[in-house]
Amino acid sequence: MDDISVTSVVTKLPGLHILETSVVHDQETVYFLARADNEQAQLGVYALSGSSILANFQGTTQEIDGYTLLLGSRSPENAAALRNQLAWLKPTVLGLRTSVGLGDRLGLATPGHLRAVRAAGDHLAPIPAQQSIREMKRTGRTPQQVMDDAMWGVFAEGWRSSFGADADHLKTPADIDSCMAVGYTFYTFDPGEHVDSAADELALSELRARWEALPWDRLEDSAATLSARYLSHPIQCEEYTIRFDEPALLRAAVKYGRAVAHAAFMYRHLEQVGAGREWEVEVSVDETETPTTHAEHVYIASELRRLGVRWVSLAPRYIGHFEKGVDYIGDIQAFEADIAVHAAIARTFGPYKLSLHSGSDKFSVYEPAVRQTRGVVHLKTAGTSYLEALRTIATLDPELMREIYVFSREQYEVDKASYHVSAQLSRAPEPSSLTNAELPTLLEQFDAREILHVTFGSVLTRRTADGHWLFYDRFMKVLRTHPEAYAEDLERHFLRHLRPFAAWENSKSGA
Repeated sequence: MDDISVTSVVTKLPGLHILETSVVHDQETVYFLARADNEQAQLGVYALSGSSILANFQGTTQEIDGYTLLLGSRSPENAAALRNQLAWLKPTVLGLRTSVGLGDRLGLATPGHLRAVRAAGDHLAPIPAQQSIREMKRTGRTPQQVMDDAMWGVFAEGWRSSFGADADHLKTPADIDSCMAVGYTFYTFDPGEHVDSAADELALSELRARWEALPWDRLEDSAATLSARYLSHPIQCEEYTIRFDEPALLRAAVKYGRAVAHAAFMYRHLEQVGAGREWEVEVSVDETETPTTHAEHVYIASELRRLGVRWVSLAPRYIGHFEKGVDYIGDIQAFEADIAVHAAIARTFGPYKLSLHSGSDKFSVYEPAVRQTRGVVHLKTAGTSYLEALRTIATLDPELMREIYVFSREQYEVDKASYHVSAQLSRAPEPSSLTNAELPTLLEQFDAREILHVTFGSVLTRRTADGHWLFYDRFMKVLRTHPEAYAEDLERHFLRHLRPFAAWENSKSGA
């Protein structure tokens, strides 16, 4: 059995087109995706008649010259069956490889993401299954859907290299359980609700009061022993010397002590439910009001390690501003000097990767971040892929794009509450001022870009009074009808993200 015979069989079926990159030969069985015009691709399984493999899949069958052709939907059951047959469709741990999180709020972006990774040089480790619990709730998706949508994209593109699955911004053991149940391999703990950002401004007397009230039992520590560890000698991290005096230690412990205790609690739960499986952990403290100082980073890393936590990456809150979907706001030289020390701390207490959260479109910081971390870095993106979907829609269905922009402007003041953004409606173009041909330029304007970014959940989930989708059906129809247009927009946009990271990996491999 060869590609030609499979293609010839499928093309005899009315309106079906085989996706050549998806074709997989596995002994006497061929797996592939085929799509009819304007419809989502279906799973195809072509096997000898009577093959026991066919019983694992759901769909309709036809007998063709001693073979059975099964065509089935991209259901969770068929996804699970396909993973069981093709082991490379299961996510794995990625370790310290330079990696990129490719969040996909629509479940359609993985083909474009993986094409960009390939075009950048193939040495980066992609994480195509990535969505935070918060985003899942906003888009009405489940961990299973996120995992399966990414897997179908991996299958469609014929991606045979390793990839990861990030259960992002987990806050509770229940969050861990729901993601472990469907096979995630990368667990991002978000103890941000336990960070006391007020510590930065408190008087020493108030700091001492809050220090005494820390959960010393959960930290398995005491005030005296903690003080002895940090105040007795400086801590050397390569050429950088980190010194703690009493105010610095109190601020670090008061600010992050409860977060450290919660991260350790989450880790121990993960150890229990993940026993016998491969997984890795990221710790995120990036969504705080003030930057993580170098001394605070030392405190976090040292205390997590003392409590037995092992992690592959950590996301501090860097200086400057990492707002959603726009470039870094701040002094680039100051950022490089700051991340240089964070990277030295990560090498000293790890090694572990530094993670760049809200990393979409931060083009000005990529090269210094890669340089100072020596490629031991993780880039996390999400919202920019939704914005590229809007770019595709603006080109193909400008009236729909105009409706979405009008709605997003109306919704912005409500939806921005949980984000660090600075867009102002008064600076964003008025919808009536733009021709249809000018609508794609909204994706280049700072304020419009942030407005569109943070309202994604409302756009994708809002219904009319009679229960119909306000936008979702039309939104998805455009992208499903024109998958190549969306993939091309994504590939072009993500190459800008990935080239600085790939250049480092390519230089190491001699490529």
